[in-house]
Amino acid sequence: MTAPSPQASPQATPEVSAAPGRVVVVTGAARGIGRTIAERFVAAGDTVATLYRGGDLPEGVHGYVADVTDTAAVDAAFTAIEKDLGPVEVLVANAGVTRDGLLMRMSDDDFTTVLDVNLTGTFRCVRRASKGMIRLRRGRIVLVGSVVGLYGGPGQVNYSSSKAALVGMARSITRELGGRGITANVVAPGYVETDMTAALPEDTQKQYKAAIPAGRFASTDEIAGVVQFLASEAAGYVSGAVIPVDGGLGMGH
Repeated sequence: MTAPSPQASPQATPEVSAAPGRVVVVTGAARGIGRTIAERFVAAGDTVATLYRGGDLPEGVHGYVADVTDTAAVDAAFTAIEKDLGPVEVLVANAGVTRDGLLMRMSDDDFTTVLDVNLTGTFRCVRRASKGMIRLRRGRIVLVGSVVGLYGGPGQVNYSSSKAALVGMARSITRELGGRGITANVVAPGYVETDMTAALPEDTQKQYKAAIPAGRFASTDEIAGVVQFLASEAAGYVSGAVIPVDGGLGMGH
């Protein structure tokens, strides 16, 4: 991975005088699930920022270039967000990578890189965001996991391990910060309609769908809707939970 600058670089965005809603940070909002999550929060009237490494952002999302594997860059990005937009009340830790491969062929770098982004990168963002939430005595932390975190997946020892660990993270945060009005939950998507799944051979798609009781892949909006609920006032008494959005694929796990 390229060495990131420790200084967060804000994308050119209109000057904000006052936030119309909460300040929400969604990591990795340039594409896929993260993009749809960010769009839903913007549509709801929240002020949305993202930590991302590059790419086009949805309209209304304030971009801060930072690599979640760099502690200094994460800290600088949150400092800039707080200065520009106000205190962060919602964090959606969505940024992640995959380096799939069979166990016997998986290198140390393939394993540690995935954990550094998906797990330790999430930790860096949660640690930094929680400082402001503690001062506010309120906050919502939503970690984007995966069905394979508990269900498992061949060729995904690294990815499954990183996503399974988010469950322990959310539950430990809940026990530590729950008395301060802060919730922490995991959303565990199954197969989702993305460019990656669309590129799969038709026979492979049929095989995957046959294993899903719902018989189809999820839309990114279905994942984003659950994330938005967990960040809402209505979910104030939901914490330390793992919410599957997988069409029944991983039930019981």
